Amino acid sequence: MSGLSAEVPDLVCARCDKPLEMRKVEASYLGQTFPVELPCCPSCGFVYVSEELASGRMLKVEQALEDK
Repeated sequence: MSGLSAEVPDLVCARCDKPLEMRKVEASYLGQTFPVELPCCPSCGFVYVSEELASGRMLKVEQALEDK
């Protein structure tokens, strides 16, 4: 674990009860993979995707990929 990751205020892993930290993760959709920085649990690796992100920016990316 790196000490460089910043904790995300008020977000705690339900399984591990540890504060989530911003980390780069690989997201994939329709065979396309792209790096994204998201809150993650430093213990179990759970990645938190907010409703705003899922229905906003990720929806736009999904639509762009489907149009290709």
